Amino acid sequence: MSEKSAPVAYGGQAVIEGVMFGGKHVNVTAVRRKTGEITFLEVPREEKSWVRKLRKVPLLRGIVSLIDSSVKGSKHLNYSFDAYADDEMTPEEREELKAKNKKGEAKLSLGAIIGVTAAAIVSFLLGKIVLTLVPVFVESFLFEGVFAHQFYHTLVEGGIKLLLLLGYLYAISLTPIVKRLFQYHGAEHKVISAFEAGEELTPANVQKYTRLHYRCGSSFIMLTVIIGVLIYSLFTWDSLLERIVQRLLLLPVVMGVSFEFLKFTNMLRDVPVLRYLGYPGLWLQLLTTKEPTNEQVEVSIASFNRMRELDAIYEKQGVPASMPDAILDPLEG
Repeated sequence: MSEKSAPVAYGGQAVIEGVMFGGKHVNVTAVRRKTGEITFLEVPREEKSWVRKLRKVPLLRGIVSLIDSSVKGSKHLNYSFDAYADDEMTPEEREELKAKNKKGEAKLSLGAIIGVTAAAIVSFLLGKIVLTLVPVFVESFLFEGVFAHQFYHTLVEGGIKLLLLLGYLYAISLTPIVKRLFQYHGAEHKVISAFEAGEELTPANVQKYTRLHYRCGSSFIMLTVIIGVLIYSLFTWDSLLERIVQRLLLLPVVMGVSFEFLKFTNMLRDVPVLRYLGYPGLWLQLLTTKEPTNEQVEVSIASFNRMRELDAIYEKQGVPASMPDAILDPLEG
C-alpha cells in the first residue's frame, strides 16, 4: 500500500499461539502449528437485530460489545487450545479422538457452543464483580474511620483496585504461556498500526511500530478504575452493605461510561494535549503486551490479511449462511 490507510475498525485479540482479528463480516483466528504451518478458524459475524440496535445506544453499546467480545474471544481461544493440544497428540490418540467426535458430533458441537458462551459470560461478569468488591472490603477493613470525607475512602478504594490489577497482570505475565499470549497481543497492535500507516505488511515493516494502541481493551480496564472513582464519589453510603450494593448497581454505569470515554479519547488521539487523555490505558499496555518475535508477527499478519480478504469477498457476494469448509478443525489440520 503506497497511500496512507484510514484507521480501521477491525478488532484484534491474542490467543494461544495465534491472533484473532474481527472484521466487518468475519472473525478470523490464525494459529501457528507445531509443524510451522498456519491454520485458520473463520467465523462469519452474525448478530441478532436487537443486538445491532443496542450497539447504537450510548452506554448500553459498551456493555453489549464487551460481553459479545468475551463470548467470541472464548470461541477462538478454545480453537487455539485445541490446535495446541492436537500438536501434542500421538497419531494413535488423534485417531481415537476423531472416532469419538464422529459418534457424537452434533451433540458435542451444541454442548461446546453453549458451554463456551456461558463460561465466557460468567467469567467476564465474575471478574468485574471481584475486582469491584475486593477493594471495597480491603479499604473498609484497613481505613474505616481514618478519613472524615467519603471521597477519600473512594479514592483509596480506587488505588487498591489499581494495585490489585497491576499486581495480577504482572504476576501472570511472568508465566511462559501468558508471556507468549502478551507477545501475540503486541503483534496484533503492531500489525494494525502498520496497516493504518500504509505500510506493506511484512515482519520487518511491522516490527518498526509500537506495541501500544489506543483502541485496545486494556485501555478500557484502566478507564473503569478511573471513571469508577469519579462516579462512586457522587454517591454516599451509611453502611458497608449499602456501599457494596451501590457498587454492584453502578457497575454497568461505570462500564458504559468508560466505553464511551474510550471512544472519545480515540477520536482525540491526534489532537495535541488532548491525546494525553488516553495515556493511562497505553501505560497499562506496557504490562498486557510484550515485544513479539518475527514468527509471531507473521501469524498476526496472516490472520489480518485473511480477515481483510474474506471481508472484501463478502462485501461483494454477501456473507454465507455457513462456512463448513472454511472452519478448519485442528483435528483435520
